[in-house]
Amino acid sequence: MSQQQNSHASSPAPAPSAPLRQLIRSDQLMALRQTVLLSMPVNMLLGLISTVVAWRSDKLAIALVWLTCSGLVNIARVLACRIPVQRLAAALPFLRERHSHRTDADSVTELNLRLHALLALLSGIVWAGVPLLCEGYTAPETLFYLTCVCGITAGAVTHGFAFARIPICFITPPLLSIIFCLATIDTSTTRVALAAAVLLYLAALIRGAKVSEGLVSHASALKNEATAANQALEVAHQDLHRFAQKMQYQAEHDLLTGLLGRAGFMEAAPRMVARQEYALCMMFLDLDGFKVINDAYGHEAGDQVLIEVARRLRASLPEGATLARLGGDEFVILYALAPQAEPPEQLARRLIAAIRQPFARLAHRHIGLSLGITVTCSHDINEMLVCSDAAMYQAKRRGRNQFCVFNDALNAHLQMKRDVERDLADALAQRQLEVWFQPIIQHDGHTLDGFEALLRWRHPRHGPIAPPDLIEIAALAGLSEELLRFIVGEVGTMIGFLQARGRPDLRVSMNISPREMERILVDELVAEMLRSQQLPAQMLEIEITEETALDLQAASQSLVALAMLGVSIAIDDFGVGYSSLGFLRQMRVSRVKIDRSFVTGLTEQTENQALVAAVLQLSGSFGFQVVAEGVESAEDLHTLQALQCHAMQGYYFAQPMPAAQARQMVNAPARA
Repeated sequence: MSQQQNSHASSPAPAPSAPLRQLIRSDQLMALRQTVLLSMPVNMLLGLISTVVAWRSDKLAIALVWLTCSGLVNIARVLACRIPVQRLAAALPFLRERHSHRTDADSVTELNLRLHALLALLSGIVWAGVPLLCEGYTAPETLFYLTCVCGITAGAVTHGFAFARIPICFITPPLLSIIFCLATIDTSTTRVALAAAVLLYLAALIRGAKVSEGLVSHASALKNEATAANQALEVAHQDLHRFAQKMQYQAEHDLLTGLLGRAGFMEAAPRMVARQEYALCMMFLDLDGFKVINDAYGHEAGDQVLIEVARRLRASLPEGATLARLGGDEFVILYALAPQAEPPEQLARRLIAAIRQPFARLAHRHIGLSLGITVTCSHDINEMLVCSDAAMYQAKRRGRNQFCVFNDALNAHLQMKRDVERDLADALAQRQLEVWFQPIIQHDGHTLDGFEALLRWRHPRHGPIAPPDLIEIAALAGLSEELLRFIVGEVGTMIGFLQARGRPDLRVSMNISPREMERILVDELVAEMLRSQQLPAQMLEIEITEETALDLQAASQSLVALAMLGVSIAIDDFGVGYSSLGFLRQMRVSRVKIDRSFVTGLTEQTENQALVAAVLQLSGSFGFQVVAEGVESAEDLHTLQALQCHAMQGYYFAQPMPAAQARQMVNAPARA
């Protein structure tokens, strides 16, 4: 085991990579240039002293020649350390050819190292000529010269620790000359032993130089690896910082239009609000007809429209305004109403005009813009969004290209919705809601044909709540399914009563909103009620608005399943939407209810009479009945009877009534 460990410990380190080797060589060159400059004064001083000693020994001529050679070499070595490495390498054509296969940086370093080694060798050869000054180390001055040569060689190794080749080139010629002179000129035992000692000294210096270089190389490698690691960490940190900035930008901005997104707006708006001392205006913008663009031209065209809309809005905004895209085709604008600021109504008209301009990719189509405006001194961004959103929906109800300013009436309606949303769950749990029933009368004007179920709730603070508001609020509160289950249960109870009274000819209809049709499995819920109460499906009728009928994809699956059960399907508010005749046939619609706007005052409206007559004519071909809603006078009744309308409902016959009163109406004898 110990042998394996020792073998592993003594195994050579892996060779450094080429880039790391180049960095080590560069460090060695820089250290070498500094240490050579440090050693030159000593070299020159020893040379001068040696010359003086030789002069005293009557060898001045030889000493001057030797000193001149030494001085020239030393000057060359100093210049080699002073001249920039790039210029020095360029001036060495005789060395450059041997390194032509290296990279530029690698070649420059190696050329400089090679030059320094050559100059060190020349300097060593000069010092190898010291025997000429002392008659081959036999003169009385031999001890001085031996001391000088051994001292300068030891100093060369000490100063040349970074690159072993330099001190080795310098020390080898003079020490070999000593060994040669001691071993050949006078072969006494002492001189031979001294020659052996010098040889051992040479070997020790060479080994020391190589060990020093190895330590320097290792330290350089560690330093450069640490530097490289630190640089890599710095690069990684910079990359991470750029990535974080990119992620933050993407989180805060809409990538399609380049505007702030919802998250970015919710972060930027409070900062803007905190700096303002004036009232603030928020505009909630929604495009009119954008869904049709997506459906007709594709999402790519829709994206181009959004990009162009964003550009037009940005170009129309006052200075300092914040514009964001909240999602889909919804945008929001926030700006301060400083004394010189543009009035909100004027800006709204200008924005609508900008969006109404034709779009290049939409032939013969125009996009509209609905705006909701709220002006407030409040700093609550969420409250401002809610208010401006409510105003925007009010503008949409007025038609395309309209704007609406949030006012007291909208505020009261908004407060009502909040209170109802807060109280609805408890009201359902305590069965405070009711389902009332309005009779549907046959053509003769007095025979009962069935009932329409209508949701009713009298809120403790706001009084009666309109059914559409209840449906919308239930969806916001996540209570749509619970509310629908309540209505279906009450309708089932009425159907059970009618069945028990032997009136299977009567139907009870109930409305399903587009929101419920989209989010709830209506067919499964109805099937469960019919199965649990053992009721005939033919006594139930589901009314859907034309708005629901337009979205075939969302409605058809549930409606087909209901029709398969035997439930009747009716189209409510017919005439105000765009129901296709193909849909009426596809869904096997059993009844169409003409909207009250075409029925009330029918006797005096010849155009409405023509529409009712046309629908009645179609009913024969498509096999559906027609119910006229909103009958409020005997004149309207007589006109409808003259047109052979199948059934009618309205205040002329009866208003919606509680379930108990509706049961009494069923029990009452029919009028002749």
